[in-house]
Amino acid sequence: MQSSKETLTERARSEYLVQTSLEGISQKAKREKEYRFRDLYRQINYGALKLAWKKLNKKAAPGVDDVTAEEFESNLEENLNNILESLKRKRYHAKLIRRKYIDKGNGKKRPLGIPSLSDKIVQRAVADILEAIFEQDFIEESYGYRPNKSAKTAVTELSDELVSGKYNHIVEADIKGFFDNIDHKWLTKMLEERINDKQFINLIQKWLKAGILEEDGKIKHPVNGTPQGGIISPILANIYLHFVLDIWFKQVIMKQSEGEAFISRYADDFVCIFRYKKDAEKFYHKMQERLKKFNLELSMDKTNIMLFSRYKKQQSGSFEFLGFEFRWEKSRKGKDIIKKRTSRKKLRKSIKNFTLWCKKMRNKRFKTLFKKLNSKLRGYYNYYGVINNYKSLEEFFNKSLDILYKWLNRRSQRRSMNRDKFNEILGWYDICRPRITEKIDKRLQFDFV
Repeated sequence: MQSSKETLTERARSEYLVQTSLEGISQKAKREKEYRFRDLYRQINYGALKLAWKKLNKKAAPGVDDVTAEEFESNLEENLNNILESLKRKRYHAKLIRRKYIDKGNGKKRPLGIPSLSDKIVQRAVADILEAIFEQDFIEESYGYRPNKSAKTAVTELSDELVSGKYNHIVEADIKGFFDNIDHKWLTKMLEERINDKQFINLIQKWLKAGILEEDGKIKHPVNGTPQGGIISPILANIYLHFVLDIWFKQVIMKQSEGEAFISRYADDFVCIFRYKKDAEKFYHKMQERLKKFNLELSMDKTNIMLFSRYKKQQSGSFEFLGFEFRWEKSRKGKDIIKKRTSRKKLRKSIKNFTLWCKKMRNKRFKTLFKKLNSKLRGYYNYYGVINNYKSLEEFFNKSLDILYKWLNRRSQRRSMNRDKFNEILGWYDICRPRITEKIDKRLQFDFV
């Protein structure tokens, strides 16, 4: 019988071997751009499942089987081995996906799909393999759900490109119901460009075809799409748009354009910028045909071409991307700069969400409440704290404190504090005040003063 020390060493080694294997896949995918990987299904071993388990958000809502992370962890080794055995014997079946709707803030609801915990673990292991392969193919201007990339990076680099390039026109685009309309047959063909393993692809198809348990108890069987909320969905969405949009833009649109052209994409949210209007118009019309080929459609009310030029600031409008409003301005030194501020729609939504949070937290002890408040404020400043956006941060901060003051006074039937007392309490807990978190490039710092 093995000692506990030997067992622990063996388990750690199995996870190390998985990481080494993923690195090997990445290197091969990078070296050999047309190589189709075999034997990927066998890569989903105990070490891969254990590594996947460690990466999961243990506080996430449970799926249809109501198994929580705490319950699963109480018998972790046996549960992981049971999943592994079902995969080895080809008895693995995807469970129903629990549907949940969340408010988008515009009167509409966004559908989320919540897989069971066991499905999440296998999906995470498969997503790691897909990421190791396709990360080597994705373009630099794709930012969503990727390692070492973020929405904030996309916003910063788009600003830099606009300032340094010769661009005059923006094409704003929105794909209608993207995640619900991903074509399974096309997605399979795209996966097969890099994968020559039917068992591995069949496993992915099981999740795509898994029934969806609606809130009213009805079960739907999807023909297209991949549920938002699934662990596997982000990488599948990136693969789909990589073939549909990214490489088409880089290899066709940019070569056919007479002037400069650039794309920035975060998941299904993207903008394209052009020097010449005729290039923007040509892309606009071709894009509709391109998306239609892959069972996708533009939301025409959210898609348009607009003038956005440093040379015609008065006529140029503003556009929104990833929660920011972009517009041309002059710096104090007379330099052309891109000024970014929190979009009004996002600001309203943030304030609405903060109100809901206050309702939920108002009866908590002050120590707990203000600790969480500071955490929320820091997160908000870390994203929206870009240069020239201090007024928006201050607006959010002041309105949030007004809302908090209102709800703290509803902790009991009697009014519990006046404004002076409230401000005194804020001082006790050292509330995070608005601050700019974006770092200024020293080479450019005089353009901002």
